[in-house]
Amino acid sequence: MKEVNTKYLIIGAGISGLMFANVKKDNYLIIEKESEIGGYCRTIYKDGFIWDYAGHFFHFKTEEMKQFFKDNMKNEKLIEQDKNTKIYYKGNLIDYPFQTNIHQLEKQEFIDCLYDLYNKVEKENYDSFLDMLYGKFGKSIVEKFLKPYNEKLYACDLNCLDKEAMGRFFPYANINQIINNMKEGTNNSYNNKFLYPENGAMSFLNNLYNNLDKEKIKLNTEIVSVDYEHKIAVTNNDEIIKYEYLINTSPLNKFLEITHSAEDKKLLDRLSYNKVLVFNLGFEKKSQFDEHWIYFPEKEINFYRVGFYDNILNSDRLSMYIEIGYNKNDKNIDVEEQLKLTIENLEKIGIAKDNKLISYSTILMDPAYVHIQGETNEEVDGWKKEMKEQNVYSIGRYGGWTYCSMEDAMIAAKKLAETI
Repeated sequence: MKEVNTKYLIIGAGISGLMFANVKKDNYLIIEKESEIGGYCRTIYKDGFIWDYAGHFFHFKTEEMKQFFKDNMKNEKLIEQDKNTKIYYKGNLIDYPFQTNIHQLEKQEFIDCLYDLYNKVEKENYDSFLDMLYGKFGKSIVEKFLKPYNEKLYACDLNCLDKEAMGRFFPYANINQIINNMKEGTNNSYNNKFLYPENGAMSFLNNLYNNLDKEKIKLNTEIVSVDYEHKIAVTNNDEIIKYEYLINTSPLNKFLEITHSAEDKKLLDRLSYNKVLVFNLGFEKKSQFDEHWIYFPEKEINFYRVGFYDNILNSDRLSMYIEIGYNKNDKNIDVEEQLKLTIENLEKIGIAKDNKLISYSTILMDPAYVHIQGETNEEVDGWKKEMKEQNVYSIGRYGGWTYCSMEDAMIAAKKLAETI
């Protein structure tokens, strides 16, 4: 067996791993099991279409990360957009988020939503995500949109999710904000503006990669075993890597499978998440829809969200991503049947009416959205504290097992690189 030594062993060449290495600049080794870098931020170029693995748009809440992004993209064209998103509800499009736009509903439904909103029963402590929704928004808003949409997205019983399952990403609004929005029509959500590279999200990852020493990045290589005690990792090529610090950015459930720890196996069994089947679709001509993405709460429609790359990139052919949620235990996903249903539903809605599909790609994200659950997340936090004593750090959306943005992942990687 060949032996390799490094101070910082980084598992995964996605946005978190590449960011960590960009800050450290030296004495690192990145191990990536795929044939290219990028993780879920990869981009597909096919038949003249540009598709990401799913919708990856760059929203920034800090000037520091926004400037870092722009500095690394200074030689490439960036498109800046004011978000245009809608909800497809009973054949009509209403503005997102649903709860602040109930005045756009048919009169009786609006009255129902407003009545239940006014008479909602709030609590000091909520038992679950669903319990919080009823307490904050009342029965009608929850059952018309918030419950069915999030059930499609997370593919689970919403009572299983923590009340803070979406953290700052959930569009909270009180009754005063909802009523004021009926006249003012404001959208103050965290991502009301976004940046997108003309050549897809992958172009930013490529620039992070190009800042690094390629000799310190091994593609087509997988870590198959980790020994915390002796600080040794073994690859599928029978290489032994001795490290001082281990930085895991791969999905936590995948990482726990290779540690061969009985305690890790117990935590692995408790982790919950969904899978998302993504179709990237390219059509012959444009549609009449000008939105950036649309949400679909109705159970009769197989997907929960669609996005329009052509409306973001100002291209002349309909180019979309479609997202369909599944439970982690769903094993027999009929991709061809779902593609057929997707095309049928797009035609019924009018998005792909009298339009010809000329190219597509299929991706199964597994895991996709992690399920934030109170007790399990306490166990994850406890595991992270124990691992810190072993010089093991698990970061990023999947490594950290959290609901976060690409910017959050970059910030966490930078902070860790600066402090160890």
